[in-house]
Amino acid sequence: MAVVTTPVDDGAIDGFGEGLHGELLRPEDPNYDETRAIWNGMIDRRPALIARAMGVSDVIAAVNFAREQDMVLAVRGAGHNIAGNAVCDDGLMLDLSAMRSVRVDPEEQTARVEPGATLGDFDHEAQAFGLATPLGINSTTGVAGLTLGGGFGWLTRRDGLTVDNLRSVDIVTADGELRRASEEENPDLFWGVRGGGGNFGVVTSFEFDLHEVGPEILSGPIVYAGEDARDVIRHVRDFNEDAPDESAVWVVLRKAPPLPFLPEDVHGVGVVLVVMFYAGDMDEGEEVLAPLREYGDPIADAVGPHQYAAFQQAFDPLLTEGARNYWKSHNFSELSDDAIDTAVEYAAELPSPLSEIFFAQIGGEMGRVPADATAYPHRDAEYAMNVHTRWEDPAMDDRCIAWSREFFDAMAPYGTGGVYMNFISEDEGEEDLAYGTNQQRLAEVKATYDPENLFRMNQNVEPA
Repeated sequence: MAVVTTPVDDGAIDGFGEGLHGELLRPEDPNYDETRAIWNGMIDRRPALIARAMGVSDVIAAVNFAREQDMVLAVRGAGHNIAGNAVCDDGLMLDLSAMRSVRVDPEEQTARVEPGATLGDFDHEAQAFGLATPLGINSTTGVAGLTLGGGFGWLTRRDGLTVDNLRSVDIVTADGELRRASEEENPDLFWGVRGGGGNFGVVTSFEFDLHEVGPEILSGPIVYAGEDARDVIRHVRDFNEDAPDESAVWVVLRKAPPLPFLPEDVHGVGVVLVVMFYAGDMDEGEEVLAPLREYGDPIADAVGPHQYAAFQQAFDPLLTEGARNYWKSHNFSELSDDAIDTAVEYAAELPSPLSEIFFAQIGGEMGRVPADATAYPHRDAEYAMNVHTRWEDPAMDDRCIAWSREFFDAMAPYGTGGVYMNFISEDEGEEDLAYGTNQQRLAEVKATYDPENLFRMNQNVEPA
């Protein structure tokens, strides 16, 4: 076990801990290992201190302490983190997971959300009023990390990205000041947090616009045999070209999981899932999606009326915490035949039964926002690909990572040159692809609010 060290004297640490409303953990404390663990089981880092914040005053105290003591600072929201930036070795980990309130104003159709809240927390509160905002597809994902990276999901084609629905944030910047950022107040900072990751401070409150959704929506997967994948994906691509914004149809290549609607003899066999969602009238949705449901010879069709909040949790069993994860992504303005063929070839060689390749249909309202309107630049993407490489045995690390990198390189010629920041696993220069044409302006905003790069445990932007 690595020895954890800190250059800070015990007196300063004691004073810091006594001033917190939450608790300060050291490596010898009983909850230390549980608290430093995050969703990606590959991450095994040991902070010198963990500050468990209960409110804004604790966040300010932690930021000031890290800056004054020249400590590395890592910020954890809900801990659903691929790259592992929520945890550091030897520095200070600021744990926000206890700050998870969601306050909905049904009249104004807005929500105020704390940084430890998950998508499940958000949906539970908002759906009590038949409301939602575009979020991801896994209910254990943290709202904070998802939002700061851009954020897309089933509602993105109709209602835009998560950041397109952000009204304001309260944020503690590197100088320990609590600032409000919106289109009217600190607009440069507000521009930066909408896709610039955790580079500018610790957001303590997000204010979102909400939209009427559900509570029941038409959604679900149709499952086809893997040998049909090329034709199925081409059919979906052609359908999607003229589909309305209310429709979102995603494709997943993987080994069939033991889902209750799948016959046992296909469990563990290569399949393609066509997962569809219609954010509008149920009868309209049946009519719009009919060409997909009438196609080919599926193994199973589980499309039907579902509670929106329940459908947001439908993929949770495939993305449980603790497994080892290494992800890659590309954006595509179209899915060419060659891109589809390449993906199907690699899907036949998935390195583990837990791994999958998915193509998320986005575009729509998201693509109508100028590329420089927010820090998130990839408005030309019609599809986002994620390579979910997941496994449990550490002995498989090299094989799984090598497969992911090889597939990423093979798909690069067909992509836009952009990648989705929240799907980056490691510091390999992909942050340049994530920030694209907005990189220079991000560096200028960074120089204004974090000139010493205190917030560097992220897809980092260096100050201009």
